[in-house]
Amino acid sequence: MFRFGDPSLLFLLTLIPLTGLFMYIAFRKKQKALERFGNLELIKRLCNGFSQKRRTIKVALLLAGLGFLLLSLARPQFGTRIETVTRAGQDIIIALDVSLSMLAEDIRPNRLEKAKREIASMIDRLEGDRIGLVAFAGEAFVACPLTLDYGAARMFLSAMEPDLIPLPGTALAEAVRKAQRAFVEGETKNKVLIIITDGEDHDGSLEETVEGAAEDGIVIFTIGVGTPRGVPIPVYDESDRGQSFKRDQNGEVILTRLDEETLRMIAESSGGSYHRSTSRGIELDAIYDTVSMMDKKELSARQVTVFDEKFQPFLALGLLLILIETLTGEGKRTRGEWRGRFQ
Repeated sequence: MFRFGDPSLLFLLTLIPLTGLFMYIAFRKKQKALERFGNLELIKRLCNGFSQKRRTIKVALLLAGLGFLLLSLARPQFGTRIETVTRAGQDIIIALDVSLSMLAEDIRPNRLEKAKREIASMIDRLEGDRIGLVAFAGEAFVACPLTLDYGAARMFLSAMEPDLIPLPGTALAEAVRKAQRAFVEGETKNKVLIIITDGEDHDGSLEETVEGAAEDGIVIFTIGVGTPRGVPIPVYDESDRGQSFKRDQNGEVILTRLDEETLRMIAESSGGSYHRSTSRGIELDAIYDTVSMMDKKELSARQVTVFDEKFQPFLALGLLLILIETLTGEGKRTRGEWRGRFQ
């Protein structure tokens, strides 16, 4: 079976007639210049070492060599073979806090949008890892099961907004439990959970839940989004314009504060690490670099048909023809080449 690996480059073959046309125009201009110089027949006798046949051969060699070089760029392929391709990586679940406190604007444009952009950027970097998403606020649910379909993961990510979970709060323990059940049951390694939150609220079972996850082989990394000093939570109208700030029953503005102690405890108890977000990013790149160094597992295997690359003969032939063209002169050697020229 024959095909081109990159057929889109075949359009470059149009350079061959264009080059031929350019050379023809150049030769015609040269001949007209000679005609202006003097009598053309006399000039031909003075230059009888010149061979029109050799010039034609040189042009043909150059154009043929160029053609073979361009064909090699399109990667001609002959024959096929069957290979087994495996994909190895980690199972990674990202638990994203979508509570109202994540709308705070101490990180631009706000905590939630910044986190989603960084997650999307991380998904673009994945190479063989399966990705899953958990959304949580006052409760948690699996927004995207573990998948190798990164396009689908980005689609589910875009839908993770505060109105997705109407129950207020930050149920960290529930998020860990949902993620734990989303991993492949029975495996005790290659499981990574990344929690992105301000970490304010949690129930009394958080430490016990984290210990259970660690025993199940889940390594948890936590990212704290926000500042410990606290910032107000904006309230938006139907036009998505911030009109005021969220207040408690006494009319006091509610401040959302980053609970770093809790997030550090979660990470250290499971063998992971805690990272605090900055204005430059939320440290997902640093976490993924660490995850990439961990032992990987085989996630999938499939047989594919591989075409054999055969561009080498075309490349070699093209270079050889151009070399021959370079070594070929336009003149012809004759004995007594000056004899009779001035008679």
